Amino acid sequence: MAKVELKAPIIEEIKSAFDGSKGSVLADYRGLTVAEDTDLRKQLREAGVLYKVYKNTYIKRAIAGTLYEAFSANLEGPTAVAISKTDATAPARILAKFSKTAPKLELKAGIVEGTYYDAKSILTIAEIPSREELLSRLLGSMKSPITNFARVLNQIAEKK
Repeated sequence: MAKVELKAPIIEEIKSAFDGSKGSVLADYRGLTVAEDTDLRKQLREAGVLYKVYKNTYIKRAIAGTLYEAFSANLEGPTAVAISKTDATAPARILAKFSKTAPKLELKAGIVEGTYYDAKSILTIAEIPSREELLSRLLGSMKSPITNFARVLNQIAEKK
């Protein structure tokens, strides 16, 4: 079997992982201990985020001609890829939070909802809460005035 035939399934796996993803982040995992890496993988798996390490050349071939081609400039040194097909900010949020306790983990770049972000910008994206949390905040702010109005009416009714 030729080397190209062995590489093709891996490249297809990478293509399918990126296909339809809402958010993806590249990270340099150099210096993480086995325990830290295991904990990070567990957190990402629980959030439904795919986290894998591929050869940079495989990633470059898989993303050639796609909107993820912007990652090519960041594919140097050890690279891990975190991809989410459901929550756009989950990979950035989890990796940034983890990098606070494990400073060896470095975020390289990310693509969220089709827009490329460098390392500094992806840290800003990581501060955005999840969609569910944003919706609950919106609902709470919409519900608050009605609740306060009902309390006032209740107090007026109790006085009379």
